[in-house]
Amino acid sequence: MGTDLEKVLISESEIQDKLAELAAEIDRDYAGKELLLIGVLKGAVMVMADLSRKLHTDASMDWMAVSSYGSGTKSSGVVRILKDLDADLTGKHVLIVEDIIDSGLTLSWLVDNLRSRGPASVNVATLLRKPEAAKVQVDVRYVGFDIPKAFVVGYGLDYAERYRHLPFVATLAPHVYA
Repeated sequence: MGTDLEKVLISESEIQDKLAELAAEIDRDYAGKELLLIGVLKGAVMVMADLSRKLHTDASMDWMAVSSYGSGTKSSGVVRILKDLDADLTGKHVLIVEDIIDSGLTLSWLVDNLRSRGPASVNVATLLRKPEAAKVQVDVRYVGFDIPKAFVVGYGLDYAERYRHLPFVATLAPHVYA
């Protein structure tokens, strides 16, 4: 990556340890319930895969793609569904799995959208959250790490479809996206 990355914020082992902690909480909270994990594409692929493997609760999975970013670094505030769910949410306990919560605008829209589909409950799990960047308040039940307001990549997070493959989370050098 040369000079593209400034520093590693969260190591691969820290991510895996935190996902194990979150999985244990989810197992306790959803014991005996029909759980549906909804991954938000593309960023949540790594989080969803690793988190689901750490769960002991039997959970089904589905994927949704929504966009408010394009190739820029800030949310546009306009949400588009690029891929909708295949599953019927009626009566199910839904856990939205996110890679990162930035402004909260997209997630707030998504929570409202999914609640309108008749689930028993809708909660959110995210690996990363930027509290300083929040523009709307969203109730997030499971948070891996609160991070500063910086542009981060790795572990599913990208800039212009690059860096997703990195097993850690790092800050992207400003010259890359300036």
